[in-house]
Amino acid sequence: MLSNTLNTNEVKNAAGTEVEFQSLSIEARRREFAQITETPSLPHRLSISHQETGKGKSTRRRSLVRVDKTVISGVDSITPVTVSAYVVLDIPTGAMTTITEATNVIAELLSFCSTTGAGTTVLFDGTGNGAAALLTGGL
Repeated sequence: MLSNTLNTNEVKNAAGTEVEFQSLSIEARRREFAQITETPSLPHRLSISHQETGKGKSTRRRSLVRVDKTVISGVDSITPVTVSAYVVLDIPTGAMTTITEATNVIAELLSFCSTTGAGTTVLFDGTGNGAAALLTGGL
C-alpha cells in the first residue's frame, strides 16, 4: 500500500523537481492524492484505481494510474483547463504465474515515453519518442 504522502522524489515534473502529494480519499479500489501545494481552484491530482473482471484463468485486472492538472489557459489567461495523462495496465492475472511480462510492458511503455534511444540514460522529462507522439499527435 502506498504511504499517505508521496514525497522523497516519488513524483517529479519534467524539470526534475519533486511534486509532493497527500492522500485525499480512499474508497474500495480507488485512491486519490492531491498536490500538497495546489491552489484549491486549480486542482492537481494523482489517482490509482483497479477493476477485476472474469473468473478462474480468464480473470483480468485493469489498473489505472492517472494525473490531472488544472491550469489557467495560455490563450485567454482566464479559463481553467485540465491536462490529463494516464497509464492503464490490463493484466490477465488468472493466467499468469509471475508478473515478469507485465513488468516488461510497463518498462517498454515508460522508456518509449522517456527516451529517444540516443542516450543510455532514461529521462523523465517528456522528451522521448512516445511522449513526442503523444504531445504532437504524431504517429
